[in-house]
Amino acid sequence: MVAYVTYGCITCEEGAGVSVRILLLAMLFASAFLLKEALEGGARYVAYIMQLAACVLLIWYGGPGFIPVAYFSAFEILRDVHAKPPFFFLLYVGVIFGAPVEFFVRFLALTVLLIAYLQHEFVVNAYEQRMLEDTIDQQRLKHVIESRTSEAKAELEKNKLLTENRILEEREELSQTLHDKLGHNINGSIYQLEACKVIMDQDPERARGMLQAVIDQLRTGMDEIRAILRSRRPEKKKMALLQLYELCADCNEKGVEAELSTEGDLAAIRDDVWELILDNAYEAVTNSMKYAKCERIDISIVVMKQMLRCSITDDGIGCNKIEDGMGLSGMRKRVREAGGVISFETHPGFRVDMMIPIA
Repeated sequence: MVAYVTYGCITCEEGAGVSVRILLLAMLFASAFLLKEALEGGARYVAYIMQLAACVLLIWYGGPGFIPVAYFSAFEILRDVHAKPPFFFLLYVGVIFGAPVEFFVRFLALTVLLIAYLQHEFVVNAYEQRMLEDTIDQQRLKHVIESRTSEAKAELEKNKLLTENRILEEREELSQTLHDKLGHNINGSIYQLEACKVIMDQDPERARGMLQAVIDQLRTGMDEIRAILRSRRPEKKKMALLQLYELCADCNEKGVEAELSTEGDLAAIRDDVWELILDNAYEAVTNSMKYAKCERIDISIVVMKQMLRCSITDDGIGCNKIEDGMGLSGMRKRVREAGGVISFETHPGFRVDMMIPIA
């Protein structure tokens, strides 16, 4: 008795053509092979079991002609679990040559196996090696960035401490100078005033002369105080830099990384420009800390021949539209009065750029 079953364009009959059972097992094998590529970790072993089971059933129902398929599957699985492919490749070649199959089937199986071997050894392994090298490079780059960030923070703290020490030294020197210059002058004036009080009734003319001498002495002392304060007054540059360093340090303490970088001759910046930089920097940093949700703020001052560029940048969320409020309007006004220009940029983050003439 002959049975006919039609599947699409394939007509199957018992003893001829491709049986339905073999076709279904081949589909199971292909499905397991594709499923293996989609799964990761321990779930791949489910696909391995399905693939090997399909191979065993193909050999059981289809005969020894499917033995090369089973060896190819074993080769793929061993390669996936990081066995040594060259050894197994040679073993499979020997087994396929000894399998009771036709020459064409043997040739086809060896060709497919060779293609798989070359793919794994020269394509997949090279890709994995490249990924490993890229991962190592990324880790090295991350380490370099972290090291430079730590160095920048250390340099920032060092510059801050140096500036503070200079200011403290200048204050101590100023105190010592005031004591040395004015101490004797004031003490002498006190003694003369005491003497005036004693002789005022007995010798008014002499007391009047002593009072005039005290007045002249105190006036001279006031002139000396003005001269000392004028000569010892801290430079605006040092005070401004210290305030900017303190601003960055305050941001770092609040969890936002901040860094000040300078380039060029800072001595060329006038005092009024330092005031402008400080006011706008405080305004920009305050806005970033309040609204930007940023992780880093950079303040950059670059001095050129006739112009100064100051930039304050954060990596926050930015905004869809820049609208001038009191803060931004104040920044524009200060820069415009100094004869400069200012611009605001957003997406991503927020950036303030100022170009101010210094010549």
